[in-house]
Order: sequence, then C-alpha cells, then structure tokens
Amino acid sequence: MHKKKILEKDKQILFRNWQKSQLIKNKAVLQAFQSVNRELFVDPSYLDLSYSDQPLPIGSGQTISQPTTVALMLQILNISPEHRILEVGTGSGYNAALLSKLGELVVTIERHKELVKLARKNLLSAGLEKVKVVEGDGKLGYSSLAPFDRIIITAATEDVPKNLKDQLTVGGLLVAPIGPTHGCEMKKIVKVSLNDFQTSSHGLFSFVPLV
Repeated sequence: MHKKKILEKDKQILFRNWQKSQLIKNKAVLQAFQSVNRELFVDPSYLDLSYSDQPLPIGSGQTISQPTTVALMLQILNISPEHRILEVGTGSGYNAALLSKLGELVVTIERHKELVKLARKNLLSAGLEKVKVVEGDGKLGYSSLAPFDRIIITAATEDVPKNLKDQLTVGGLLVAPIGPTHGCEMKKIVKVSLNDFQTSSHGLFSFVPLV
C-alpha cells in the first residue's frame, strides 16, 4: 500500500478511537485534526509513526506531543473563531497548525532557533502562512500583540509566569501542564478579573520542561 494511504488509514483509526471513547468531543478540534497532516510536522525518520499515539523526538531535546494530549489541551482551551491565541513552545509547529484552524490569530514562541526555522518551514508546507512564529523566551509572552483570549503552554512549568497572566484578557483562559515533567497536572486557569483567577485540574501528563 502507498505510504500516503497507510498514513491516512492510521489517522482515521486514531480519529475513530477518539469518537468511540468520546475522549475528544469538540467538533472543531476533531475537524482541525482531520484537516492538518501530522506527518508534515514529524521528523522524517519517524514518518511511519506519524499517527501512533505517542510523543516523538523533533530535535533540540524536544518532542512533538502525543496526539491525544494535544487534542485534549485544545478541547480544554475551548477556542472560538474570533479568538486571539498565544502558544508558548512551538516545537515543530503542529499544535500551532491546529490552533490556526480554530482561532483568528495565532502567535507561537520558540526559544530554539533550529525549531523556529523548522516550524516555519513545516507551516509553509502545510499552507498555513498566517501563523506568526517568534524566536524568543515564551515566559515573557508577546506584549506587542497582547491581550490574548487563549494562552497555551506546551511544556511543564512550576508555575505560570506573571507576564502570561497579564497578557490574558479578562474572561480568557490559559491551559498549562503544572509541576514536574513526569506527573504534571493539566491546569485550566480562567482570568475572572484583573487580579483574580480560577483554576481547575484536568489529569496527569508528562511534558518536557519549560526553560
């Protein structure tokens, strides 16, 4: 069977598993998954594993997250088409590609120069030119385009940097894995007023650390 057909088959198996288990119910997230080819964002040496439900190395000591983890985070984010989104930790650009299918504006920050180049190339090959990929320290956020309706941190952090909380709109929400790299808690943080936040927990995960 042609490799492209095999990958498409693997993609549909994963998709049906989500539907069957009702783990991923958000229709927009499911549509985004269907419309973005993960194989464009996977290291070529792991191409056959594009739709295996596991994290894969992408270089610079980083990984592309497990597809189910990505989809769960996007489901918790509950993005509307008019939302402005900030992502901290671009990696190979896959999550940013999905975000671009869900919201109005996507800014994604990556500190590793090689991954910035890789993500830009991958997003271009996926025909997604509107994502703004920034090289820099994600903990500082991106004040020139703030505030953001949604912020997602894709690496384990001990706490949420104040800059990111400040750059969130009132009523906006932030999703981040909080705690040690193995066994961090997925937290949803809603900004209810300028200085008040409500936090809820959504399970245990493993992530590379935010640096």
